[in-house]
Amino acid sequence: MSLDFSLFNPKARPLFGLDVSSSSIKMVELGDAGKGNVRIERYAIETLPRDAVVDGNITNLEAVAEAVRRGWKRMGTTTKHVAMALPSAAVITKKIIVPAGQRELDLEVQVESEANQYIPFALDEVNLDFQVIGPAPSSPDEVEVLIAASRKEKVEDRVAVAEAAGLRPLVMDVESYAAQAAFELIERQLPQGGKNQIIALVDVGANVMNVTVFRNDQQVYVREQSFGGNLLTQEVMRQYGMNIDDAEIAKRGGSLPENYESEILRPFLDNLALEASRALQFFFTSTQYNQVDHIVLAGGCAVIPGVGEVVAGRTQVSTLIANPFADMSLSQRVKPKGLASDAPSLMIACGLALRRFDQ
Repeated sequence: MSLDFSLFNPKARPLFGLDVSSSSIKMVELGDAGKGNVRIERYAIETLPRDAVVDGNITNLEAVAEAVRRGWKRMGTTTKHVAMALPSAAVITKKIIVPAGQRELDLEVQVESEANQYIPFALDEVNLDFQVIGPAPSSPDEVEVLIAASRKEKVEDRVAVAEAAGLRPLVMDVESYAAQAAFELIERQLPQGGKNQIIALVDVGANVMNVTVFRNDQQVYVREQSFGGNLLTQEVMRQYGMNIDDAEIAKRGGSLPENYESEILRPFLDNLALEASRALQFFFTSTQYNQVDHIVLAGGCAVIPGVGEVVAGRTQVSTLIANPFADMSLSQRVKPKGLASDAPSLMIACGLALRRFDQ
């Protein structure tokens, strides 16, 4: 059974989170501040060359490894162990119910047998792992087990990037699970800690808007829409005759002409809010729910000033900009203003960094 690379359990500590997205690599290292509190020790974001990562697939290993090397050096850590994640689309997950009290070996055999039914590849082509979640809701004599499987080359590409940068991957998680771990930190900031409330996490990256709806820490809905910050970059290129690199720099640096905000940025934010509103309508029509109590905006687009107000205005739903670090102490290396700006894009990296505290 191919359990040679764990999707779940770290084998040693400390480690830091390394998120490889389509536009950048992001690193976060967390530390123990004592009394159950967490401190953000350091973080780094490095932009990737265009098309180095396409649809979650690493297409230019050298360029991505070089960005990881630069980020690690700039972060200034001595830690070389990393937790990484695969895109959710690259992982097949399935919850199964099995008899409780089995030995590990017997459980492995049963998982392999079950996996054969759900995975459309030969088992020797996949990395397969499982984790016992807890007692089954239906029977005290059974347990619920989560199976996760991915094509070996998807795992090996990310491992190769880390190793080429001189790092050692210990954990291969799934991006949606890592984001959920960070989301639970944000949930605490909501009234009543978000208990019994419907909360939509809207993550808007460079190319894709991922919408995940939670109730009491359980995912009740997931949707992916084709919309992202690259649309804004393309409009800047078209309007001002720039190439893509100059457009990105100008967009981030705030060096665009006066009409940028009214003629380009505002229409983009209106479109973003419209896409979020559409996603909620899809949620209402395909589930038994008919309301959302809060929207949490994450991803690179969530750092745009004013985006929260525009989304709240369009959806008529209380909207919060994601900051999983809000209740953490900060090391002297971390600048509060910079972190507040970058926090929405660090959700997955933060969730991965939390893996060092796994029991």
